[in-house]
Amino acid sequence: MKLHEYEAKELFSKYGVKIPPGRLALTPEEVHKAAKEIGTPVVLKAQVVVAGRGKAGGIKAANSPEEAYELSKKMFGMDIKGLTVKKLYVTKYVEVEREMYLSLIIDRATRRYLFLASPVGGVDIEEIARTSPEKIKRVYVDPSVGLRDYHIRSIVSWLGFKPGTPQWQQAASIVQAMYRIMVDHDAELVESNPLAVSKEGDVIPLDARIIVDDNALFKHPDLEKALEEDPRDVTEFEAYAKKIGFHYVELEGDVGIIGNGAGLTMSTMDLVYHFGGRPANFLDIGGGASREVVKEAVKVLLNHPRVKVIFVNIFGGITRADEVALGI
Repeated sequence: MKLHEYEAKELFSKYGVKIPPGRLALTPEEVHKAAKEIGTPVVLKAQVVVAGRGKAGGIKAANSPEEAYELSKKMFGMDIKGLTVKKLYVTKYVEVEREMYLSLIIDRATRRYLFLASPVGGVDIEEIARTSPEKIKRVYVDPSVGLRDYHIRSIVSWLGFKPGTPQWQQAASIVQAMYRIMVDHDAELVESNPLAVSKEGDVIPLDARIIVDDNALFKHPDLEKALEEDPRDVTEFEAYAKKIGFHYVELEGDVGIIGNGAGLTMSTMDLVYHFGGRPANFLDIGGGASREVVKEAVKVLLNHPRVKVIFVNIFGGITRADEVALGI
């Protein structure tokens, strides 16, 4: 589950991290009201759970409530990487001294948490990672040991802060908060990009991203409820497929794909690409699928406006071929 920025920042705030004042708005009128209450200048941020909102025009600054209102009328309903903007987060504009990058992920190869820290952050962090990987520090945390002071010192020093200063303490608190969020909420990613030093000298996460493990949502009923009310980046077809019980991912082509097992399904997609086709989806009906599941899978693709043909590739034995045939 991908949290919206406003939800991620609410979590940061609950863990003691200072964030700029912000309000969620669902209409241009609410944007105007929020800008007036917060005080301009403000930043309007499209609430879609994809990276690269800024480059796609999903982040705009406004110097007055009236300007915020007019900008929001253009932003509501805009398409960002296939997702429609229905919510705007109105937040106080922060003058920035410098930007950094800080994230916490799970390194499955080593079975440890991994902090990624860079004294340089912002929209071009991917380019920095590609061209100057030495600027990104990796700090591993063994979950059986937990976050220790030496981990924090290593990260905060790399970000460029001096021990004993207020900024050091603020940055250290953010590192601790990110770790606690990661553990307490079964997250797969906790990120701030950019993490910034304001003109006033405060260390503030200007953006926040959190991804929670879907398999752990039953332990977090508040998040589960939020996902039911707002499916996020899930398309209509993905939501229906999840309800039925198979794995479905929307793509951009016109060849419908049905397979059993992630490996076989992805290999089938690769072959379709290799011979000039463009898969419209990834659809894994799983092992032992009944004719009803197969029937529903076919129905999803037949109802898809882009799908012109359906390619079915089933590994016999795991799933009974006669059940698949009857389902089709």
